[in-house]
Parts: sequence; structure tokens; C-alpha cells
Amino acid sequence: MKKSKGIISLIVTAALIALLGFTTIVGFGSGETGAAKNIHLGLDLEGGVSITYETVKSNPSAEDMSDTIYKLQKRVEQYSTEATVYQEGDNRINIEIPGVTDANVILDELGQPGSLYFIAQTGSDGSENYSYDSTSGAYKLNKTIDELQEDGSIVLTGTDVQNAQAGTTQQSANSAKEYVVELTLTKDGTTKFADATTTAVAGNQSIGIYYDGSFVSVPSVNSAITDGEAQITGMEDYEAAETLASTIRIGGLNLELQELRSNVVGAQLGQEAISTSLKAGLIGLIIVLIFMCWVYLLPGLASSLALIIYTGLIMVCLNAFDVTLTLPGIAGIILGIGMAVDANVIIFARVREELTAGKAVITALKSGFQKALSAIVDGNITTLIAAVVLWLKGSGTVKGFAQTLAMGIVISMFTALVITRMIIFAFYAIGIRSPKVYGREKKVREPINFLQKKKIFFILSAVVIAAGFILMGVNSANGNGMLNESLEFKGGTSTTVTFNEDYSLEDIDSDIVPIIENVTGDKNVQVQKVQDSNQVIFKTQTQDLATREAFNKAMVDNFKVDDTLITAENISSTVSSEMRSDALVAVLIATICMLLYIWFRFKDIRFAGSAVLALVHDVLVVLAFYAAARVSVGNTFIACMLTIVGYSINATIVIFDRIREELKIKKRTDDLELVVNRSITQTLTRSIYTSLTTFVMVAVLYVLGVSSIKEFALPLMVGIVCGAYSSVCITGALWYVLKTKVVKQAEPVQTQKITKKEKKK
Repeated sequence: MKKSKGIISLIVTAALIALLGFTTIVGFGSGETGAAKNIHLGLDLEGGVSITYETVKSNPSAEDMSDTIYKLQKRVEQYSTEATVYQEGDNRINIEIPGVTDANVILDELGQPGSLYFIAQTGSDGSENYSYDSTSGAYKLNKTIDELQEDGSIVLTGTDVQNAQAGTTQQSANSAKEYVVELTLTKDGTTKFADATTTAVAGNQSIGIYYDGSFVSVPSVNSAITDGEAQITGMEDYEAAETLASTIRIGGLNLELQELRSNVVGAQLGQEAISTSLKAGLIGLIIVLIFMCWVYLLPGLASSLALIIYTGLIMVCLNAFDVTLTLPGIAGIILGIGMAVDANVIIFARVREELTAGKAVITALKSGFQKALSAIVDGNITTLIAAVVLWLKGSGTVKGFAQTLAMGIVISMFTALVITRMIIFAFYAIGIRSPKVYGREKKVREPINFLQKKKIFFILSAVVIAAGFILMGVNSANGNGMLNESLEFKGGTSTTVTFNEDYSLEDIDSDIVPIIENVTGDKNVQVQKVQDSNQVIFKTQTQDLATREAFNKAMVDNFKVDDTLITAENISSTVSSEMRSDALVAVLIATICMLLYIWFRFKDIRFAGSAVLALVHDVLVVLAFYAAARVSVGNTFIACMLTIVGYSINATIVIFDRIREELKIKKRTDDLELVVNRSITQTLTRSIYTSLTTFVMVAVLYVLGVSSIKEFALPLMVGIVCGAYSSVCITGALWYVLKTKVVKQAEPVQTQKITKKEKKK
């Protein structure tokens, strides 16, 4: 790079930092577009709308309620991945959607869930089931729904439709675009629809789609549909097609619902939680930047500038892609920062190695980036695979976490491989070329014999994991549950209290919540303040009759509340069994995909196998901590575990990349044990520094955060320490054991070329 280009690069860097800073702090235009304060926050950080539906049927079955809740959860995720749906009492369903201030808007867009029917044009008696009314310009039923059900004219109901999506189609390149709704039917629905459409084609008839008291479409049937894939045509535009598809999806509920009430509720954590989290994030980032500059000197400064750009880009992208940010989302960002730091540490550790070997500065820089590339790409792509699978297959909190994680990974790779490189080579171009400012000489360290202690490491890990399972068994036997599941996982009691005055959320947290914690014994009380009223909703673990009475008495005695203005209902978990299944399936698929990728990249199944075993090890150790410390297991538990999975696999890839490199250049006299020990020793600094910088970010969050933030940060810190331990002490040892003891493969025979001279001999 020429000096002039170097100057331009630094000017571009400064301008980019200034632009991102202005965008995130101030924003553009009257709407302050791009400003951080416009980022959509979840219910825990900002609040939103709460809608309660009641089933028309008085005694719905548990199966119907569960199915309806799950389908509604998938439905409301179009508004926010962090929306929650849960059961209240026996026949009510609550929907909470963050970042919304007008319940009527959601009610209009969500639609009134009702019954969906596909009705044959002609009944069994030969009379028409519906006809066109020229006066109203719409179709009308000629019989009641009960009559239609009795004579078999209802060929499908909403439960027979698996999915409905808006789309476009074109008969030919020159024809006009058509807007359609594509239907996917269930197995039973496919059989029913095949029979119905065969009959309709024979009689040149239509099948009307009737929803919530009126016809939404009366499409003609042109051919028998036997594959479970149907298409409704004739929409005037895409919006009309999307509206109909949305109507059909919501009509696929097992239960008919009616709106009972809707409220706008405040944040669960309060302004203090948000401000302390922001302050902690800023302090943690500053500490990391100072650390990088102190350890890596000028390259550290370059990486610090790149990290500032990374942070700005994350804020802008959260705005641009309408991502809803919650505590789990913050976990994804923290992991992204950790991986961004990790990439820079890998690069500059390599640069320092090259300088120590006596290479010129420019050669060391080029070689450092080149040699670090495979570890950075493999580590990030492996974690990105997990994020994409979680995004596609997960739901709720898992999907929100995956969004921020995927975003963070892509941006971290860009800043490390493009921005950091541009800045560091710009410094060199403008004349800063002394080797002293590019990294202190690294003393060549003799390989530490980690493998000699592998049995001790394996036994220690086995004891910790076994202790975790034993503790879970003891907890369960004592009736406390294997883990301390919060109301998100096992449900609880929602109590609405109407106070005599309008308390602020901060006053509620400091004055009222401690009293409730003392009465209920629950240290994780969730609070939601109903906007424009004195009502406050307190969600706790399930209360028995005695606890409810004590709760009411505490409110009356301490705050002079009228006990008739206190109502309580048991609520289901916000993480349904289906959502747990989705999360588990997503994690399993992600693990398999990561295993296959590692196998493909390293050409050895033992690398992939030991990586997955190390990943399982870290998850089980953190699970043991949850069992021992009785830390609350809620939505943040899922995010914490997923963060550890991403962090663990990234650390493992770095070790394996070095082993792979060492195997290519190893001497005949080097045995495999020496290669593994040397690889772990050479990457030891990276393992310590990366873990330390990420740990600092989370530790500051723990020190400054409110109680709910602490319960999120503490197990994350344990996971970071565990990930560092496993990457150094377990990962390489596992691969070595698999390589030499378990899955041996025939090594290629070393052959030598024989020259003509040797042949003569």
C-alpha cells in the first residue's frame, strides 16, 4: 500500500467511526433513523401489548389448548421473535408482543381467531350450500354450519391445513404475474381434499372457504388435487394474498377464541436494568480495548478501532433488520464481540510469532493474516451453521438469539479480516514500521505436557458431570425439581393488583417486590405495569391457597390495597413443550451439521467426534452448576447454553487448526503426543486472552446488573471458564485418544523416489 492510500484508509476509518457514532447516538432526520434508542426491545426491556383471549368452548381439552398455543406462537412471531403465548387459568390464552404501544393495531392485524371451513358447493341432497347474493355482492350460506356438518358438506376444517403462504406465479414469460395463496394440507386433509376436489371437478363446482361468519374466497376447482398442495388464485395484489393466507393460518386453530381484554404493559426489568446493562457493556468494551492495546501495541490499536466499528455496525443492523433485542439477544452480541476479539487475537498472535522468527514487519503482517485465515473462517462458519439452523428450526427466544448471533458472526469476520487488515497496513504505509510497535517478542516456549495429565483432566470432568446428575437426582427426590425452573419453564401464578397510587417501576422493584419475594419465597418475581392505570401484574412461581392469602394480606397491610382489586390466575409456561422440542431438535441438527462441516474441513472424523464430545462436556458442566447453585432456569437458560455451544466449538476449532498445521510440517522424529502438546502450547495465549476478554464483558455485566441480569451472567461466566478449560485440557487429549486408542486408521506409507544413480548402486 502506498503512503497516500494509507492516509486515505485512515481517513475512511475515522469517517466511518464518526458516521456510525452519529447514527447510533443521534440518528438522521426527524424520526432519528438509525439511532440506538429506536432499536426494538423485548418485553423484558421495553414492554409491549398484552392480549388475553378466552375460548368459546367452556371446557377445552389440554391437547387442544396446547395445540392452539403453539400455533398462535408461530403466528405472532411475524411481529417479533420474542413474542410469548401462554395459558392463563383453564380456558384463557395470553399473547404478549414487545415493542407495541397500540393493542388495537395488533388486534386488527392478528385478526379475530375463528373457525375455518372448506364447503362443497352442493350438498348430499342436491341443493346448493351457498349462493351469490347480487344485492350484497357476496356469497351467503343457504344452510347453517351444523346442517352442513351433518350432511358432510364441510370437506375440510382449519385443522386440516398445515400451512398457507402468499406467493406469485406466472404462466409464461409474457403473461402477467398472478398473486396466489399456496396451501399445504395435513395427511388427513390430503385424503379428504383429494376426494372433495374429484367430486367438484366431476360436477364443475367450486369449494368455498368460509371463515368467521363470511366467505373469504370461492375458488373454482379445475382438477383433482391429490398431493396435498393446493393453490388459490385470483388475488388482486400481494397484500390481499397475504391477508387470505394469514386468515387461513389463524383459522387453523383447534379452538375458537374471543378477545377478553388487552393492555399495554411496561418493561419487566425496568429502566435501571437497561441503563446498568448499557453501562456495563460500555465499561467492558473499554477494558477490552485497553487490554488489546496494552498486549498487542499498534495492532491492538487497529483491532480496537475495528471493534468500535463492529459495535456501531451491530447497532445499525439491529435497527435495519428490525431485530427485537432482549437479554438472550444481548448474549448473542456478547458472543459476537468475543469472537471478534478472538479473530484479532489469532491474527496478532501469529504476527508476533513471525516477528519472533525474525521476519520483516510487512512479511510478518501478511503471513499472520494468511495463517490465521483458516482458523477464523472455520471457527466462524461452524458457529454460523449453528446460528442458521437455530434461526430456521427454533422458535421464540431461540430464534431471537440466533438472529443476533448470526449477525454478530458475519460482522465480526468482516471487521477482523477487512477493517483490521486495512487499518494495520495503513499504519505501515504511512511510515510506522518499527518491529517494536507491532508486538513484543514472544519467547519460544517449550511444549507443556498437557497429555501427560489427560487422565486427571478426564477424571475431574467426569466427577463434576456425575456430581451434577447426582445433585439433580437429590433435588428431584426432595421435591424441589432437578433444576430450579422458573415460571417460563413450569408456569406459575399471575396476580394483578390495583394500587391506590401510580407507582413507578423503580419504586415497585425497590419497595414492593422484596415483600412479595419474602411472602412467596420466589426470588425471580416478574413485574409488568399496565400503562395508564394503577394496575401491576406480578408473575411468580405457582402459589397455593395459603400463599395467595398471605400475598393479598401483605398488599392490604403494606399498601392499603382493596383486596377485591386483587385477582390471581395460574398460568402455563411461556416456553411450551413444543418450543422445547423445537429447541432440542434445532440443537441436535446444528450439532450434526457442525460435525459434518468439521469432518469435511479436517478430513478426519476423529476431529469432528472429539469436537462434539468437548461441546457436550461444556454443556453438562454448566448444567451441573445450574443444579448446584440453583440458578433460575428460564428463557436466559436457553440463550446461555446456546452461547456456550457457540463459544466452545470456536475455541475447539482453533486448537484443531493448529494440530492440522503441525501434522503437515512435523518431522519424522516428532511423535504425535509432542505435536498435540506443541499445538496446545502455541495457542495457549490465544485461549487465555480470548476467554479473559469475553469473561470481562460478562463479569462487568454481573457486577453492575440487577438480580435478573446477575442470574443470566453468572452461568455464562462459568461457561466461559469451562470453555477455556476444555479447549486447553480436554479437546486435544480427546482427539489424541481417538487417534491412537479408539479409531485407528492405517497411516499412508512413506515412499521415497529412487534416482537413477541409486538404481545403479
